[in-house]
Amino acid sequence: MAMMTGKEYIESLRELRPDVYFMGERIPNVVDEPMFAPHINTAAMTYELAHDPDHAGIMTATSHLTGKTINRFTHIHHSIDDLVNKVRMMRLLGRKTGTCFQRCVGLDGLNALYVITYAMDAKLGTTYHKRFKDFLGFVQENDLMSAGAMTDARGDRSLRPHQQKNPDMYLHITERNDDGIIVNGAKLHITGVINSHQIIAMPTRAMVQEDRDFAVAFATPVDTKGIKLVFARQTNDMRRLDGSLDTGNPKYANVGGEALIIFKDVFIPWERVFMAGEYDFAGQLVEIFAGHHRANYGGCKVGLADVVTGASYWLADAHGVAKSSHILDKLTEMTSMAETCWSCSLACSYEGRKTPSGAYNINPLLASVTKLNITRMVYEWMRLAQDIAGGKIITLPSEDDLGAREMGDIITGYFAGKDGVDVKNILKMLRLVESMSVGAGLPEAMHGAGSPAAQKIIIARRSGIEDKSSLAETIVGIRRDETFEKIVGKSEKDYMDEAAEKLRSEKVKICRRVTT
Repeated sequence: MAMMTGKEYIESLRELRPDVYFMGERIPNVVDEPMFAPHINTAAMTYELAHDPDHAGIMTATSHLTGKTINRFTHIHHSIDDLVNKVRMMRLLGRKTGTCFQRCVGLDGLNALYVITYAMDAKLGTTYHKRFKDFLGFVQENDLMSAGAMTDARGDRSLRPHQQKNPDMYLHITERNDDGIIVNGAKLHITGVINSHQIIAMPTRAMVQEDRDFAVAFATPVDTKGIKLVFARQTNDMRRLDGSLDTGNPKYANVGGEALIIFKDVFIPWERVFMAGEYDFAGQLVEIFAGHHRANYGGCKVGLADVVTGASYWLADAHGVAKSSHILDKLTEMTSMAETCWSCSLACSYEGRKTPSGAYNINPLLASVTKLNITRMVYEWMRLAQDIAGGKIITLPSEDDLGAREMGDIITGYFAGKDGVDVKNILKMLRLVESMSVGAGLPEAMHGAGSPAAQKIIIARRSGIEDKSSLAETIVGIRRDETFEKIVGKSEKDYMDEAAEKLRSEKVKICRRVTT
């Protein structure tokens, strides 16, 4: 099968029958549900741009399995260029949609499992890697969207998975048989799952031997028997039913369309099981996944920054203040912060390394630095966007008020800017800034790919603080400096003793000149 277009992707969802619930009701078909349409449109962009000649170099790749051209969202990174093009793709899509485009979690899951199944097979003699490559070939051939599902409910977080009063707080294996496994539990906050084809489940933390039934990874169709999906509420989500102007980003939504996945006695055949009890590899899998995902944020969130910075400038210009020094300063500050995050994303990609599997991993330290900057700087550039937009972004009348027979024209007149600018366009742009800078996207920037504490753990673990201490010791002479000794041709002690004697002699000469 060739790569799908955006329209073909949407039609492919009609063939699925996931068990989806929203606002207390079962949704019979996700494609025809108005509340889901913007999320589906956004994911469709990841398909459509792969056919655009201007973007195909970024949006597509060559499969290392078949040699065919595939959508990059189904690709395993096999070079530094792959890592760099991935984050370039993220920024491009952020610029095109102004929101989360949902597919990066599944992409990162594919890459993390490729590396970890190879490592398990090498150490344990298992056959997980072959199983996974078979699944990967299936995904590539059919151009499928995969939802990466990592976060568990976790319950009492002071307890390990096997210590929970309710074992379903972590997805776990309840039965093994000749045909496969049975799993129960849940995955929370899963981006784009209602409009995905496959679910890729992974453990959410490092585990010990007693947690072995919770160390499970697998893939399964989104409409597998026993799976229920509960679509989450989002800030101002019901505005989609009130009119496009009030929505802010009516075509592409405001966040990623997260949902709760409930697994109740779900059967997974062995050919789709990629970890089943190998607890000592769970933490490695999480770290590899998290590194790839954190690298993304310097791409996708910077793409969103491009949009909100552009919207802020447009609004300033529409109100006649675009050339004011304080506006220019704020726009420059927004750009500087965004490009700092972009630089971090590129750096962790260019500093990537080849793993024994042949796939490439980003630099995990720099990836965590990327994401930690995102948790801070997104809030700051969105604060500046609010500042520039002014109080209008949270005091606008509804679209119904603007269309009212007696008051509509009067209300609209009071929200006008400079001459020649359509007031409705001003209102649309204000709503866009509102949806981006006040809406649900900010918590996602904070907690997606792990909270700041998770990034700091990796940064501390990989900071090389002992090596940095030895650098200081070498400079002051506590530790031998062999390079310096090569330069001066003698031991550091002899050099320093001779230098001290020369300086003492020079000091005596200076003192004599001064006193005479």
